[in-house]
Amino acid sequence: MQTSDILEKIDIPRHKLYYLEQKGYIHPKKVPRGELEAREFTEEDFKKIQAIWKYLKQGFKHKIAYQKAMEELNNPQLELSLGSEKRAR
Repeated sequence: MQTSDILEKIDIPRHKLYYLEQKGYIHPKKVPRGELEAREFTEEDFKKIQAIWKYLKQGFKHKIAYQKAMEELNNPQLELSLGSEKRAR
């Protein structure tokens, strides 16, 4: 998956995506394209970015958003229980 795919599917600003990479939260593969390098994202990268972006939009700082995203991705039951709590309200 390329940068443009991530930007379109998640609707995250490009500078936010690059900031996540700069801070070491994501590690896309760099693929040479002529004189430039393109970023290639895995499905795991996609899910991680999507989860981090969800928490950033809720107002969490980057480090906390990353921590919450990793908790969610490492414990799928957590997301299911949080989702059912939201529906019950």
